[in-house]
Amino acid sequence: MMFIKSNASDFSEKFEELLGRGKMDIAHVSAIVGNIIEEIKTQKNAALIQHITKFDNWTPSSDDELKISTESMSKAYDNLDTKLKSALHLAYDRIKLYHEKQKPKSWFDTEENGTILGQKVTAVDSAGLYIPGGKAAYPSSLLMNVIPAQVAGVENIVVCTPTPDNEPNELLLAACHLCGVTQVFKVGGASAIAAMAYGTENIPKVDVITGPGNIFVATAKKMVFGDVNIDMIAGPSEIGILADDSANANHLAIDLLSQAEHDEMASSILITPSQKLADEVKVELENWLLKLPRQEIARKSIEERGAIIVTADMDEAIKLMNDIAPEHLEVATVSPFDLLPFIKHAGAIFLGHNTPEAIGDYVAGPNHTLPTGGTAKFYSPLGVEDFMKKSSIISFSQKAINEIGQECALIANTEGLTAHEQSVRVRLTK
Repeated sequence: MMFIKSNASDFSEKFEELLGRGKMDIAHVSAIVGNIIEEIKTQKNAALIQHITKFDNWTPSSDDELKISTESMSKAYDNLDTKLKSALHLAYDRIKLYHEKQKPKSWFDTEENGTILGQKVTAVDSAGLYIPGGKAAYPSSLLMNVIPAQVAGVENIVVCTPTPDNEPNELLLAACHLCGVTQVFKVGGASAIAAMAYGTENIPKVDVITGPGNIFVATAKKMVFGDVNIDMIAGPSEIGILADDSANANHLAIDLLSQAEHDEMASSILITPSQKLADEVKVELENWLLKLPRQEIARKSIEERGAIIVTADMDEAIKLMNDIAPEHLEVATVSPFDLLPFIKHAGAIFLGHNTPEAIGDYVAGPNHTLPTGGTAKFYSPLGVEDFMKKSSIISFSQKAINEIGQECALIANTEGLTAHEQSVRVRLTK
């Protein structure tokens, strides 16, 4: 892995590599994804079945087979191990409680002259949720996408997830039942994004699409944006850690690997002013790697996209981490809350030695669908507002339009929009 000091002569060049960690060669797959989208738009389910045959190694015998039955979801839930069922319920309750606090409210403001201004907040009619199912199945991602949509008040929720060899993940089905989801389709990749964006014979067109995925999913989301809304274009998973001498090297090493085990493209970055801690973490990384079932994936990620940076002080460490703007940021220091005001860019911030990133993936409550690749500088975590929209409310009395109508008409006249001007003037009383 990259192991460097911030005062090294080649530091700027190597740091630039880290800043480009989230870049995906979207241009390379755009033509492929564009063809997939066009086929779904024109051939609908017929194209879906062809794509499933090609990419998921099974062929639906009919359109009906694309949909997972509520009976199979209920059965999966009933067969779930008691302790695991309890854990899912705990996660559901905590995620719901957190997101209920996010829900924006409509408001009205009345002026003395009779003007009423306000904002009406309304849920979108339908949402399409993409849940990955390739290298692994992620029931936690289902909870993180469904719950904010439900809290927002979305009436029509559609879930698409790939099912290689026509073998849906039982835990994912159980999570669907727990959430009360009834429209779940065995469709993945760019095909699923296109199906939800434009609709097919039995997959309804939605208003917003959320959820993580591979480069084909990300590219498809980018290409359908505008016809539907999307949450963000997420890249590979990543973690950044700010740490001082008080941190436990063994803990930090496994925290770095918690992202590296996702896939080879994940990035794990530790920045610390402590050379001693940096050296210890490097040793512990190797010790942990030897114990991981997903060692091959994690090792490639750490070796090709991991980094340990030693800085002059914590101020410099924070500055560099703000430049990186990581998806997940752990602050493992003596007084983490003292540093919080200086942290500007991160998808989720984990404060203190007992707050590993993994707790946020499952049961903490905040959403784990987060901006990656530096986009935390302008994107936020998935939340209730992603499934809602705002309408401005405006109502003027006769007195109100008389008071400011002349100024409005003057501006319209100056812009050369005569109809605008006159639509105001005809309402003014002399």
